[in-house]
Amino acid sequence: DDGHAELIREHLEDAGVSNPIIRFSDGLAVWNFLSRNGAGPRREENKAYLLLLDIRMPKLDGVQVLKRIKSDATLHMMPVIMLTTTNDPREVRECYDLGCNSYVTKPASYNEFAEASKRLGMFVTIMQVAVIHDPH
Repeated sequence: DDGHAELIREHLEDAGVSNPIIRFSDGLAVWNFLSRNGAGPRREENKAYLLLLDIRMPKLDGVQVLKRIKSDATLHMMPVIMLTTTNDPREVRECYDLGCNSYVTKPASYNEFAEASKRLGMFVTIMQVAVIHDPH
């Protein structure tokens, strides 16, 4: 959602996150970036990445992307925060079982979502993020 994405970007920047923020339109684009396949931008070697991953995406959903990341020897240490509108306990459990680092439910109301994204921004600024080293 464009509005949610912009609000999250604003609150990350307000919290002091000055790193580049890359937004993807679908799960396949996320995977292609991280795995350095396909057309489009590609992950740079020896950089740290943190992924805010929406569960509801076209082409590959967030759970499928999470499975690929956590089963990849190069990417598995990258922190992944799942974002979704549902708090279905089975979905939450599945994401944690697959290795997500945090699970954030997007509130339905604008004001609650704005407050949640502010807290997310503060949380992200204190996270330690491992550098991704490609095996050679």
